[in-house]
Amino acid sequence: MAQTILVVDDKEELRVLLKSYLEQEGFRVVTAVNGRDALFIAREQKPDLIILDLMMPEMGGYDFMRAHSREADTPTIILTAKLDENDKVLGLELGADDYVTKPFSMRELTARVRAVLRRGRREKTEAEILRAADVTLDKNGRLVTVGDKVVDLTPSEFDLLAALMASPGRAFSRLDLLNRLQGDAYEGYERTIDVHIRNLRTKIEPNPKEPRYVETVYGFGYRFSNE
Repeated sequence: MAQTILVVDDKEELRVLLKSYLEQEGFRVVTAVNGRDALFIAREQKPDLIILDLMMPEMGGYDFMRAHSREADTPTIILTAKLDENDKVLGLELGADDYVTKPFSMRELTARVRAVLRRGRREKTEAEILRAADVTLDKNGRLVTVGDKVVDLTPSEFDLLAALMASPGRAFSRLDLLNRLQGDAYEGYERTIDVHIRNLRTKIEPNPKEPRYVETVYGFGYRFSNE
């Protein structure tokens, strides 16, 4: 069965172009003109991935992500015409898995779509449970618990934690972690990792300002504590 992609953009020309191209690539595509309509469509269609414009009338991309994240953790790629790094960071902080700046090539966008979907499929086929300190990560069930508490992570946060927990005590560079999330075919945006780590710490650490599990290796990257 073809995987479903929800394209959310107020520009009809772009919606039509994305729908046509992605359908030629074998995906099933549904569309919405703004975040408000996208919420209803996402509830009904349960897409495998969302391609989301940020600047839209009635309900923009940021507001959609805040609302949708309370209902599902659908992988999301944001589209932005802005070059301001803060806009990209905010999107990532709200749970986006990747971003593409307009104008973009359809081949690049399709490659990023496949990379995000491939990460999800890979994790779902691995029946493996990782345990370190008080944290348990079930790759098959996509479930994380800290002590007895279930923690809700975005797909990227989950994959990042899984990579770190697979080798406790090993220091990973930001670029290494970025490649694990996006694949090595892309030019790295290493601050992406810092954003995901900050979000991850907020969710799993007793005190995010003094992390117990995800440690910073200054000037290099991060590691999961082996204590």
